[in-house]
Amino acid sequence: MNPIVELDRATLRIGGHAVLKDISFAIAPGEFIGVLGPNGAGKTTLMRAILGLLPPSAGSLTVFGHAPQCGDAAIGYLPQLRTVLPDLRVRGLDYIASSLHGERWGLPSLSAADRAAIEATLDAVGARDLSHRALSDMSGGERQRLLLAQALMGEPQLLLLDEPLISLDARHQEVVIDVIKKVCRERKITVLFSAHELNQLLGAIDRVLYLGNGHAELGTVEEVVTAPVLSRLYGTEIEVLRAGGHIFVLSRGRDMERDAHMHDHDHGGHDHGHQH
Repeated sequence: MNPIVELDRATLRIGGHAVLKDISFAIAPGEFIGVLGPNGAGKTTLMRAILGLLPPSAGSLTVFGHAPQCGDAAIGYLPQLRTVLPDLRVRGLDYIASSLHGERWGLPSLSAADRAAIEATLDAVGARDLSHRALSDMSGGERQRLLLAQALMGEPQLLLLDEPLISLDARHQEVVIDVIKKVCRERKITVLFSAHELNQLLGAIDRVLYLGNGHAELGTVEEVVTAPVLSRLYGTEIEVLRAGGHIFVLSRGRDMERDAHMHDHDHGGHDHGHQH
């Protein structure tokens, strides 16, 4: 089977800075990949490149066997920073409908097929009851499910989720992961899911793509989440502890993943790394 995403000695630069250098890996159809790494490691940059927004400065990147194309309908994307916050009075159904045909805000006229497609997608993410509620009346977890439904419209083959768990509490995080895992398994969608903490994803992912220090390592959790590999990616001595079904990534006794996560919450729940 041909890979869905393949990088061959690719370098991705932002300005003069090489965020990822000479990286090679391939993601197979239907794989659920957790994308981990410290702030600024290039998680968002990689997703932008896959979307065709950032061509590699060296090497090659292919998606579905060819160079990425901007606006490819086969890719669903949930960006980390909601740069354009929707009008919060808009109902869930109208919010998704407005993205369906790229209309400006307003109430597009929906065909019966469009309405059925939206309702099927809302059903898939357990959000049918959100269709007639205003975004302002939804919890963070509900809004995230609505945004996920939007990313799934048009039946994408590849789903890019950039930190979809940020600012959700633990219970909502579990719900979001379970929904994504279920929908993507059923629809055989390939997923790149970036997150701060590996433990949340342990039951869902097939492999982990760990970025850091310009490098990338793709493999099983057992292959990648080891002291030698992570020490190279973090650029400092890392210790990996496994206890009670959890994995702890420590540097001089500090939990690297949890520290990064807490730091982000202090700043309004957004990633302040330099990977954009």
